[in-house]
Amino acid sequence: MSAPAPAFGVGSLSRAAALVHTLLTVEALLLAAASPGLAGLLLLGADPSNLPLAAVCLLPLGPAASAAVYALHHRDRDLTDLHPARAYRRGWRLNALPALRLWAPLLAWLTVIAFTLTHFAATGLPGWWAVLLGAIGVGALLWGAHALVLTSLFSFRTRDTARLAAYFLVRHGRATLAAGSLLVLTAAGTTLLTEALPALLAAPLLLSLLHGSRPVIAETERDFTA
Repeated sequence: MSAPAPAFGVGSLSRAAALVHTLLTVEALLLAAASPGLAGLLLLGADPSNLPLAAVCLLPLGPAASAAVYALHHRDRDLTDLHPARAYRRGWRLNALPALRLWAPLLAWLTVIAFTLTHFAATGLPGWWAVLLGAIGVGALLWGAHALVLTSLFSFRTRDTARLAAYFLVRHGRATLAAGSLLVLTAAGTTLLTEALPALLAAPLLLSLLHGSRPVIAETERDFTA
């Protein structure tokens, strides 16, 4: 007697189609949520003096990315039961303010570092200071990657999320290395191809970040939630 055929929507092809649909929907919603700031960036020139204005334009990106991480984490695998837009809207409602509380200070700190590096000759500081500032900036971005995952999936106080993100920088070196690899890949693609690449591939990049952050998510669920 032959085995029954699998139900529609649960095969490998259907799961792949569900993933593509989810990625495209989340990407479109992320771009829509961040569009006011992204439109402002298009109007700004490349002059370093515009860095503070660019930081203001990037403020909507934090909540938009947090909602995307939430939607991707809670995505459905069944092609017959997909609601990525609903999950994204829920993630935005839950995480917009908590994400902004972490994103705004991080953005301000990165802006200070970038502004200092672009005007480094005027500071009179020794050259090794530039290397140190660059390393601090990279560390801040890696901390921000952990903080983004934590604030998107868990309801901690802002200071607790910040502490956990710093703890996981060292605790889970592989997850930090995975986030760093994505950072290098994004920077290389932006330099070699187009500055729009991070926005156009935001959803796949965030899904990769989630995949690399599985140990962080598992330990947080096990040891830091009731």
